[in-house]
Amino acid sequence: MIPQDLSPLFLSVATVITATAITFVLGLLSAAFMLRRRGVLHSLMDGVLTLPLVLPPTVVGFLLLLIFGRQSPIGHALESVGVLIVFSWPATVIAAVVIAFPLMYRTSLGALQQVNPVYVDAARTLGASEPRIFLTILFPLARPGILAGTILAFARALGEFGATLMLAGNIPGRTQTIPLAIYSAASESDMQTAAFWVALIMVLSFGILFLLNHPFPAKQIATATPLQEDRAWPMEPSFVPAANPKRTILAANIEKRFKGFDLKADFETGQGITGILGASGSGKSLLLRILAGIEEPTSGTIQFGDQLYQVSKPLRIKVAARKRSVGFVFQDYALFPHLSVACNIGYALHRLPDREQKARTAELLAALCLTELAERYPLQLSGGQRQRVALARALAHKPELLLLDEPFAALDPHLRRRMEEQLRISLAGYPGTVLFVTHDMEEAFRFCDQLLIFDKGRIVASGATRRVFSQPGTRAAAQLTGCKNILPATGFSDHQLQIQIPIQGDDSRRLLLNCEEFVPEAVQWMGIRSHHLELSAISDTPDAIPCWPVTLNEAPHEVTVYLSLIPPEEGCRQTIHLQADISKAGWKKLSALPAPLALRIPASLLMPLVD
Repeated sequence: MIPQDLSPLFLSVATVITATAITFVLGLLSAAFMLRRRGVLHSLMDGVLTLPLVLPPTVVGFLLLLIFGRQSPIGHALESVGVLIVFSWPATVIAAVVIAFPLMYRTSLGALQQVNPVYVDAARTLGASEPRIFLTILFPLARPGILAGTILAFARALGEFGATLMLAGNIPGRTQTIPLAIYSAASESDMQTAAFWVALIMVLSFGILFLLNHPFPAKQIATATPLQEDRAWPMEPSFVPAANPKRTILAANIEKRFKGFDLKADFETGQGITGILGASGSGKSLLLRILAGIEEPTSGTIQFGDQLYQVSKPLRIKVAARKRSVGFVFQDYALFPHLSVACNIGYALHRLPDREQKARTAELLAALCLTELAERYPLQLSGGQRQRVALARALAHKPELLLLDEPFAALDPHLRRRMEEQLRISLAGYPGTVLFVTHDMEEAFRFCDQLLIFDKGRIVASGATRRVFSQPGTRAAAQLTGCKNILPATGFSDHQLQIQIPIQGDDSRRLLLNCEEFVPEAVQWMGIRSHHLELSAISDTPDAIPCWPVTLNEAPHEVTVYLSLIPPEEGCRQTIHLQADISKAGWKKLSALPAPLALRIPASLLMPLVD
């Protein structure tokens, strides 16, 4: 039987809609505020915001009564201006908001935390403000979770009873919602009326659960669309070279301290493409993030041309990432998955008039052979296509500093070489400064004009790429540039090295080698690249060093031969001292010769090294 007084239904609907709207705004703002917060203060604030979720509703209602009651400072102040909260409809809204808020906050926070932070970093380097990042990146990507939080908050507000009873009372027509109507009807033994309200709230609750399990459909992106084959880029520069190109000098002297890791970098560059070569975890990507303004250094200075991006002392200057003239191609490209190719490229152009935005986007789409892919989404692209979109997006706002963080790492070897050459040609006329991070020494040698070698957070070598490869100077730099032969050594004269060849235990023999490079007093090691060693028959080169092949490793086009510089002894395992890379044809001839073979180490290719 339908009761004559349907005011609980109308009050509940009005209360729940109003409370859900307020909870949506407050919960979302709180989640956005707490998203990047850490530490004790964050834990304390999170506990306060979540507390109503674990407290009994009557306790929450009692606390609200203490806050808004007529004897409280707030209640007294409101009453003095004619506003009475307790036992009024606004009180039902306040109770519903406080009880439902934690669900909205926690669910939204969890959804926002699931968004890959690299998307936020990418948006910052494209000039987006924090509100724009939230509205265009975080909110769309976290929308399913936020919608779920909204539905849960709605359901919680609909079923609120204890806090409402304490703060608003149970006044028919004014504060009596459906749960209170059920309580009143059951208390008066009017079971038919109570059953009606119970059935109604069960239907509403079931509808809410249905929406939660089957939310409003989001925009679907077809991931099964057949991928186009990667077309070659035009083999010509995408930029018209200036008549007298003048590159802005980037100078950085920074330190970043973490627990267990300390990055220190002091360098200056601005000519050509500067490579940053190092092993994984050496601090290469961290350096780029600091230069882009995504990470803040512990101390130091970054100056780009006449612009100070970062100064720690005596003044404190920090230019936000969005205000730096920086383009960043991330290792995994960080393309916004909910935006099309054209929208990704045009993301940084929002300050331009619509006509200029479209013209600039079309220009880059054409320059990088992406016009046919303009309406596709990142999930519908191959690795090479994504890389080109990421490069176009980074260049869209015409940055003066371009940072490339291992842009070929996600590509297969064949595509990697092709994209590398095409990118090099495409950037030939780029008027800005380019920093290129890689852990591949061959890639660094082919692609970069200048080189910084990183090892454990330190620059251990720098200079022109070919010079760094020919004379790395330090043992770490030699290893990172692919030197496989490094032996203990001391200086014998300005152009002679004395090499220590271990035999067994602490025993060793000494070998004197001529060196074309000047040998510093601090020299500790000798390096020689495996492909620079020359092997021949012992009778052909009487002054060469005798060596004995121990084992070999065969590759498709060459053979690596492991050599010992001491003769084999019966029953003893030979020590491997050097390795030589030889063509298969060359080894076919050498393998027919009797041991020992003659080893010649060219003086011009010998590398004196220090630690």
